[in-house]
Amino acid sequence: MSPWLKIIWFCASAFLFIGCDRITKDLAKEHLQHKASLSYLHNTVRLVYVENTGAAMSFADDLPRAASFWLLSILPLIFLILLSVYTVKYAGEMRFAKIFSFSLIISGGLGNVIDRIIYDRHVTDFMIVGIGKIQTGIFNFADVCVTAGAIGLMLYYQEKKTTGASVP
Repeated sequence: MSPWLKIIWFCASAFLFIGCDRITKDLAKEHLQHKASLSYLHNTVRLVYVENTGAAMSFADDLPRAASFWLLSILPLIFLILLSVYTVKYAGEMRFAKIFSFSLIISGGLGNVIDRIIYDRHVTDFMIVGIGKIQTGIFNFADVCVTAGAIGLMLYYQEKKTTGASVP
């Protein structure tokens, strides 16, 4: 695949995932905010509206506003911009799986940073998955993207390690 097609795919998929994140968060605000949680599949999937000012599972929720802004908005934004530049610069040398994984991570990260900047540090979370007492923390579509991208990179590097290939 040509480098330009990889870059177009990278950008298009990132915009698509950011769009899906925005739509799902807007739907959660419209249909879940100020309402009782919804339960599906015998409480395996629950939808409940929460605004999180911390990181994953409300970590660093009690930071002062300025520290929260810099640590949870600006630093991640800088990292995501640098990762995007790296991906575009080296797209010609990367395999599709790596580019797609970076697209997921970047779009998920940007989805939550957009929330933090627009909504004064508040990120909309609305999904919980689990069986019995074993449950996830509350999350959103952007979190799914970051997690899927990280798993994709782990699988990519595991394959590279297992095969001994020097594949970029």
